[in-house]
Amino acid sequence: MTDPAQPPVPWATPLEGLPLLQPTATGWSRVALSRLDDLLSDHAHCEKKAAAAALTLIARCPDDDHLVRSMLALAQEELHHFRQVHDLIRQRGGTLGHPSPDRYVRELRRRGFRHKGGVGPVGDLLLLSSLIEARSCERLRLLAEGLERGEGELTATDRRHLSSFYRTLAEAERRHWELFTDLARGLSEAALVDHRLQQLAALEATIVEALPFAPRMH
Repeated sequence: MTDPAQPPVPWATPLEGLPLLQPTATGWSRVALSRLDDLLSDHAHCEKKAAAAALTLIARCPDDDHLVRSMLALAQEELHHFRQVHDLIRQRGGTLGHPSPDRYVRELRRRGFRHKGGVGPVGDLLLLSSLIEARSCERLRLLAEGLERGEGELTATDRRHLSSFYRTLAEAERRHWELFTDLARGLSEAALVDHRLQQLAALEATIVEALPFAPRMH
């Protein structure tokens, strides 16, 4: 049952406002929250990788001032999120641990860059990053909803805190997918970018559908 202390979620469905075509399978949040320590470790590594990816884009496009400033702000925000998740890990008496291979991101990039009809290597990279952020947004929303339904072995106080935290991060990821898409539109015609995003979203849907249940953000 939804926690009465939490206000209603600000989305109608976890996919609302996102470019994703395939929802995460029902029951994923229950599986993920049953292994919260593993989930937190994976989440922390995802935030760290996102910051590193933003800095890599700066190195790749140093003369695009708007992109540089946008990615600088993004890297700072992702590192802040990394610290917040790492704080949660420490509070639970755990350690960060080593990252495991990210099959989702690996397949999305491998197959995405080979898919015909791109908007240039940087444009395609921005759109792939957009989809990754959108998927993170959906899953953070699912985790917030799962916690409010009583999933996971947590105290009521910890449940409210973590649900609120995931809601906040979901909103950040929503802004991030929009940022990456807007940056891509700055490199190519908007209609071409939107068409390419739809193509890549269809590819992303096939990848997500094939992934096994796991306590991972992707």
